[in-house]
Amino acid sequence: MDERNIALIIETSNSYARGILHGIHEYARTRRGWTLYLTEHGRHEIDESFVGNWKFDGVIARIETDQMARIIKAMNVPTVDVSAARLIEGIPWVETDDEAITHLALNHLRDCGLQNFAFFGDPFYNWSIWRQHAFERILGHPDIIRSRIYNLPKRKEPRVRWWTQREPIRAWLNALPKPVGIFACYDACGQQLVEICRYYGFMVPEDIAIVGVDNDELLCEITTPTMSSIIPNSLAAGAYAAEILDRLMLGEKLSGRKHSVEPLGVRKRVSTDMLTVRDRHVAEAIAFIRKNAHKNIRVEDILDIVPLSRRVLEARFRKALDRTPHQEILRVRTNAVRELLLETDMSLSEISEALGIQHPEYLSVFFKKETGLTPREYREQVKGRALPKLPD
Repeated sequence: MDERNIALIIETSNSYARGILHGIHEYARTRRGWTLYLTEHGRHEIDESFVGNWKFDGVIARIETDQMARIIKAMNVPTVDVSAARLIEGIPWVETDDEAITHLALNHLRDCGLQNFAFFGDPFYNWSIWRQHAFERILGHPDIIRSRIYNLPKRKEPRVRWWTQREPIRAWLNALPKPVGIFACYDACGQQLVEICRYYGFMVPEDIAIVGVDNDELLCEITTPTMSSIIPNSLAAGAYAAEILDRLMLGEKLSGRKHSVEPLGVRKRVSTDMLTVRDRHVAEAIAFIRKNAHKNIRVEDILDIVPLSRRVLEARFRKALDRTPHQEILRVRTNAVRELLLETDMSLSEISEALGIQHPEYLSVFFKKETGLTPREYREQVKGRALPKLPD
């Protein structure tokens, strides 16, 4: 195979972009002759180090500025965009599935027993606008939802002057019905929101639960309290972008459509570590399920501790959480497996034993049915150890 020189015009300053780079690198390792060129720079910075006499066969870029778009157009080589800015029409682009991210965030907040929801966005970025639109579509009631949305001011530069926003954000938080779950468009906004809550004395998560997007470990862990976040599959996004570029360089004609990559799950931290359910018996049942996530419990075990018939318990569960007790057991056990896969190096046999599952094979089948991935695939994708399966 001939040598292919690939320019990577992607910032190295945030975890999502680094995940994309990791995915590209993993794909490149499967292709003999690929040479990757990358320089360190931040988001929105102009990287001109590759212009001049450099010759490239292809580009994968986060095209975030008009100047960068002009430079890349002038290169006149196959290009894949991994930005939502859409500054060059007609080229393939790979981005997060914002509808799926929004569903995941809202379902996570519902799992906390919350019934009030709000959105904190930044209209400088298209993906924030698209997540807001998904938020509005999913919840409906536009007359109510409008007051539950706070957007940072529209501006021409990415920088946010947070000190000018504290009072308006405080007023918005004061007006929200409590307890409330807030979906922050990404971790940087979520982190600032947690800090503003702490500054003005709002209780997180008791009164305000917050979930961000990108699972940037540093940002999420440095906040007080630590912040829950959606885990994007940035590794898959990078690998898929590289696969598309490979096809383009081989002469295949591909349309300029969006290729969406679904998120992997939610990393729960203190900012959503709460449960608000008004029905006392349902709350008792949920507490029992969570306390016994490591045991192979059934609905019959719940009925031993709450004075309700199965039919009444299921009706109350559906009213409070929009799912059955059996579905709640499956959800909690699936999340328990996720946490052990993410936070430990336990083998499948050890995880099965810890969760009271007799056969590791059953755990693998059960987990794949619930998530679409085997435990091994989930662990390796989340920890960035393996090349994910690419979408069609």
